[in-house]
Amino acid sequence: MQPVARSLRRKPTVMSRLARFAWLPLCFVLVGCHVDMYDQPKYRPNRPSDFFEDGRSMRPPVENTVAMGSFEADSALFTGRLNGELAVELPMELTAELLERGQTRYDAFCAPCHGLAGDGNGVIAYRGPMEVPTLHSDRLRTVAIGYYFDVITNGVNRMYSYAHRIPPEDRWAVAAYVRALQLSQNVDADTLTAEERALLGGP
Repeated sequence: MQPVARSLRRKPTVMSRLARFAWLPLCFVLVGCHVDMYDQPKYRPNRPSDFFEDGRSMRPPVENTVAMGSFEADSALFTGRLNGELAVELPMELTAELLERGQTRYDAFCAPCHGLAGDGNGVIAYRGPMEVPTLHSDRLRTVAIGYYFDVITNGVNRMYSYAHRIPPEDRWAVAAYVRALQLSQNVDADTLTAEERALLGGP
């Protein structure tokens, strides 16, 4: 019976033999690990340095260089000004799509204070103690359109900057929509055609 028992014993396969030595590559990997990259000599933010003359480890940008993605060739588009003066025209074509985009951005960011109609009766103004100016005053209806871009970018009085929330193209879209709001509330009836008056329910 003993020879029969030996004959029933399973012979080791190639995979089983390889499995016995599978731990060897792991050992080589562990031996090769080191912390040179973690412990490399480097300066941490705002640490002093004896290498530079000014004693600072953080270096200022190189002169006459522009960070990638920050090149603003069109002054009017990115600053709302042309030759130092507020732009009086849009730096892009006025289209229905631009006004629609301006309306969505206005409703999201401006209407809570200025109201959907621009009359200064938004939810924030209604619930809060501050008074929000109407966009239909004579002064705001006659300012350069670049004024609205500048206010959205830099803020004014209690209004903070929206520069990090609204990109430049959308700021111009909002400015264009504000102009459309102003025209919608301050149109001379004599300039309307009969069809336009009929649409408004007038004689």
